[in-house]
Amino acid sequence: MGLVAGTEDSTPLLFNVALAPEQYLQLDDVVMTKRTVPGFGEVVTAGVVTEVRARHEGATFGSDVFLIHDGVLPAQVQEIAEVTTTRVEPECYVPPMPGARAYRATGEERSRALYFDKMDRKVPVGLGRDGEPVYVNLEFLDGTRGGHVSISGISGVATKTSFALFLLYSIFRSGVLGKRSVNAKALVFSVKGEDLLFLDQPNARLDGPDGDDLRAAYAQVGLSAAPFASAGFFAPPTPDDLTGRPHVTGRTSGVTAFWWTLAEFCADELLPYAFADAEDERNQYTMVIHQVTARLRREHIPLDDGAVQIEGQVLRTYDQLVEFVSDRLTDEDARRDWAGPVTGTGTVNAFLRRLRSSLKPLRSIVRGDLTDVPARRVSTDGQQLTVVDLHNLPERAQRFVVGVVLTAETARKESAGPGGLLFTMIDELNKYAPREGSSPIKEVLLDIAERGRSLGIILIGAQQTASEVERRIVSNSSVKVVGRLDPAEAGRPEYGFLPPSQRARATLAKPGTMFVSQPEIPVPLAVEFPFPAWATRLSEISGPIVSANGSGASNGSGGGGAPAARRDPFARLPATPTDDDAPF
Repeated sequence: MGLVAGTEDSTPLLFNVALAPEQYLQLDDVVMTKRTVPGFGEVVTAGVVTEVRARHEGATFGSDVFLIHDGVLPAQVQEIAEVTTTRVEPECYVPPMPGARAYRATGEERSRALYFDKMDRKVPVGLGRDGEPVYVNLEFLDGTRGGHVSISGISGVATKTSFALFLLYSIFRSGVLGKRSVNAKALVFSVKGEDLLFLDQPNARLDGPDGDDLRAAYAQVGLSAAPFASAGFFAPPTPDDLTGRPHVTGRTSGVTAFWWTLAEFCADELLPYAFADAEDERNQYTMVIHQVTARLRREHIPLDDGAVQIEGQVLRTYDQLVEFVSDRLTDEDARRDWAGPVTGTGTVNAFLRRLRSSLKPLRSIVRGDLTDVPARRVSTDGQQLTVVDLHNLPERAQRFVVGVVLTAETARKESAGPGGLLFTMIDELNKYAPREGSSPIKEVLLDIAERGRSLGIILIGAQQTASEVERRIVSNSSVKVVGRLDPAEAGRPEYGFLPPSQRARATLAKPGTMFVSQPEIPVPLAVEFPFPAWATRLSEISGPIVSANGSGASNGSGGGGAPAARRDPFARLPATPTDDDAPF
């Protein structure tokens, strides 16, 4: 491609290449050069292009370009590519010599330059700018040497959810898990409408004019284009409906309603998860939370269908439970037992205000008036991918569900001992683990981030702004992924792993382009991942929905198919205001 430039300093970690006439290098190209070192022999230095500059050599003033163009002033164009070193083999860190030949790395040389040859288990995450596959080392995903994934980007443009799902699909279908794939599970919390309730349905685009291109794009990364084969779906029950019907509109089969009974609420001490704003332990009312929680656990008597009896009163709804607790805390005689002997009236009132504000968010998912069925419990048993739809719940109820479900899964993994993997995907992570304050839900996520990989729990967190997420969660993520970023956010220190050129590029990256950073490769790699082979909204299903049990149900769309798009397997459809951070 050219020669190592002599007008710029070459270091073992950064060098420049002057491009030969009729040659070019673009950002993210992989470049190699060689040097003979006494005692070591031939030393190969490989790196990734992180900047490319072109200039007129011989020009002094800005207006000289016109004289050069007219042939009046002699000058020539010279392009210089900046290369950031990724690997030196053998490890003799000497600078490349000026005048040494530089060439684009392909095939096995490219694999060695990017450490792919050292990855015993590689997970394809898309294609690089050169059209070749890019991999992530599974050992930094499954807890062997690291774990957890952090994905950041602008809502509606960065395709964070789509990349996380493609990563899960690749882990499950690429064969890297081997025998462990039998016990590997994924738990996905969905807050983006009903888009993720169709992951087990093939995308209509597979049968359209773009179908061959889409299959070819998956084949390039060693995958088959198909939906998730084993998936289960949970949604909250319809409010004010005593049949326990799930609150969904687009999918009429294969979705199970979930809720917690009042008996579980008392016995499992779930009351603290109802206080999403308990951010400061110095607040006195947090003591009342723990007092009331312990009292409910001791005093409740389970009844049929999850109702409870406490101090002789039968309670069947969350409203009745809240009213009962309010009566006990406002009664002078009972307050000492329920709130503690030295708790003041102001503290009790602060607790009651927050407790009553949880009525609307939680009354539909904490029940004692529905027929209790085992299937209502959110569980990853029986399917590889479990989707918990939260979009119909208020934000406070979403926090409650995430906290309670993750606590239960963590306890289950602890009791079961080392075993299968559980990949937990959470969108809008900054809502559940904000940088400031404390809450039971945040503590659960911190516990997973800090010791989850030893239990086999891997967190895949997506957020618009990593700067607003608890630092310990982001820092414990071995793999960091960035899509389109807001310019102000790109300047935050949380993105210090991005070279300056990639920070600038992240502000104009197109949907489907992600920058993937992993520990073994010092430079983040730009990748593009294929359009989903599974349906990401109701309109992308061409026929009736077929559930895992083979039953069909009309989707009410009358066919429709996928929206039209150009014949590009990596094309992204424009986002709409109603599909905030929709996959495409």
